[in-house]
Amino acid sequence: MDFSVLMSVYKKDDPSCFEIAINSVLTQTIPPNEVVLVVDGPVPYALEQVINKFEKPNTFRVIRLSENKGLGEARRVGVQACTNDLIAVMDSDDIAVSQRFEIQLLEFQKDSELDIVGGYIEEFIESPENVVGKRFVALTDAQIKADLKKRCPMNHMTVMFKKNAVEAAGGYLTWHYNEDYYLWLRMALANRKFVNVSQTLVQVRVGEEMYQRRGGWKYFRSEAKLQKYMLDQKMIGFGTYVVNVSKRFAFQVLIPNKLRGFLYKKLLRG
Repeated sequence: MDFSVLMSVYKKDDPSCFEIAINSVLTQTIPPNEVVLVVDGPVPYALEQVINKFEKPNTFRVIRLSENKGLGEARRVGVQACTNDLIAVMDSDDIAVSQRFEIQLLEFQKDSELDIVGGYIEEFIESPENVVGKRFVALTDAQIKADLKKRCPMNHMTVMFKKNAVEAAGGYLTWHYNEDYYLWLRMALANRKFVNVSQTLVQVRVGEEMYQRRGGWKYFRSEAKLQKYMLDQKMIGFGTYVVNVSKRFAFQVLIPNKLRGFLYKKLLRG
């Protein structure tokens, strides 16, 4: 099964981590026959060196945006540029486990009605051996759609999806911090089929402050708007809406950064 890998990179990405991420894609047990890289605005010379090292006209295609547009727009452009219907997402500083794509392709081979496959992630600091968290997700379509009403049920950096299913739902649209969650909601409304495998597919690079940063008014407003969208679409009732928004307000606005970081690791990660 032919498939594309979609990546994006911007000026603040680390060149060495970016190169490791690319190599983890190209050395898979089943590698892609196409990589589409969207360069989101001008990047430093060190990143350009890495890009030039891998760029090839047909198999590693590079699309350069004249200015930084943000992840939602970069991914929208990238999806349109992919020539295969199956597309795997890969972040610019993570590491795909060596059998990631093989595992996901097997799921698509088993079920022709499947539209998107994700899996677990391991979060690490500095070295993949220094695992500081693991994010588990619901596995079946029914479980994922139930979980969708409470939290984002897919680890975005692990997903492989059908291009036609994503574009039929409107594709990636800009939504501060939550472009992926917004897309899953629209795909669920279109009755697309979801699956997660019970295996780690991607090792995710995080910083010491990552858990603490997942708060503040901007983060809260973005998530509160998504809850309102679900309410308007009748995906959740008013009671669930109030509970969900209240929990997010307490966790993202009221709790101090250091405590939020501690709770993220203890309560929301394995």
